Amino acid sequence: MRKLIDFDEDTLDKLKQLARDRMATFQELADEAFADLLRKHGVPVDLKDALRKSAALSKSPPKADARSGSSRKSRS
Repeated sequence: MRKLIDFDEDTLDKLKQLARDRMATFQELADEAFADLLRKHGVPVDLKDALRKSAALSKSPPKADARSGSSRKSRS
């Protein structure tokens, strides 16, 4: 699916130069940028990432409440 994104001339020139410097396409830069943005906000990027995150959640033990009264000594 194609979408249009408007860049100012200076930003577009810098992105083109970055793509040339890294020997990448503009599309590869965009894919990397959006994948980083999704990761930053905790959204799985692809199926493999989603499965890894799901497995990590199911393996983590439930957190114990630090305020439980069973480990406290009573004051007299």
